[in-house]
Amino acid sequence: MSVSQPDELPVEIARLEHFPITFFATVMGMLGLTLALKAAEHSYDLSPTLSLIALGVSVAMLATVALFYIAKALRHPQAVKWEWEHPVRLAFFPTISISILLLATATLAFAPGLARALWLIGIVLQGALFLIVVSSWISHEKYKHPHLSPAWFIPAVGNVVVPVAGAQLGYAELSWLFFSAGLIFWVVLLTLVMNRLMFHDPLPGRLQPTLVILIAPPAVAFIAWVRLTGEVGDFGHILLNIGYVFTAIVAMQMPRILRLPFALSFWALSFPLAAVTISSFLYAERAASGAHRMLGTALLALLVVTILALVARTLTAIRRREVCLPE
Repeated sequence: MSVSQPDELPVEIARLEHFPITFFATVMGMLGLTLALKAAEHSYDLSPTLSLIALGVSVAMLATVALFYIAKALRHPQAVKWEWEHPVRLAFFPTISISILLLATATLAFAPGLARALWLIGIVLQGALFLIVVSSWISHEKYKHPHLSPAWFIPAVGNVVVPVAGAQLGYAELSWLFFSAGLIFWVVLLTLVMNRLMFHDPLPGRLQPTLVILIAPPAVAFIAWVRLTGEVGDFGHILLNIGYVFTAIVAMQMPRILRLPFALSFWALSFPLAAVTISSFLYAERAASGAHRMLGTALLALLVVTILALVARTLTAIRRREVCLPE
């Protein structure tokens, strides 16, 4: 019987060292699916069976990813420091606070006390990360045009997630504060990102899937706007249709993106697709629009297929040791 040699151990340890912050994007995707299923169940007056199953899977994924990253922070703090100082990876740290805020939204209907606690934790973390990340962008000279990508929208998206549950929990002023911050930085970053995409070198292959993130800010902002105001209104119509415009633009890029080798960045496809799905169901409810209900159903079917494919491909990549590799 063969016995593992001591010199084999550092290989496994190194895999923990290179466990990336981007794994939290998988949790965002699953929680997005949970909320999209919940929206569909509400629209069709179905029992919440599927959304509860998805929520259970999401919680398990969040716990697993969080434990691995905490272990990484304890055993390899220098690796976390490297990610924190990385001009691209830094933007992914708010995926932690966004995941907590999405979990608060998913539990609001049946566990309002838990949802409130999660939401309060989420906004403190989101606010801190948002200010730190933006201050880093402003105060340092290390950022160059090649570092800019749609992933930089993530801190702004986190702000507009806050009102989705916050308005229903009664925190109107805090919700408006975060919504306003998210909206203005979406406009600023949209200008910068479009300049980068149009007038500079193409995104590196691994970052190409982040183009889908263009969909998320207007789609989530529409949901937040409806929760804050209680109606769609003219501005709501604008946000929703901007989301559809970016969905169409991204769809034109998908044949090229899907030919690229798999990376964890492909999980960027999941949450934005979930956001525009939920937006469609929400508008269908408020405007009694059968067309938007059908659109939401079609987008949900696409989202389910996308999530299943991402889970299968991620598990395959883990089995083949294609993730948690040094850069």
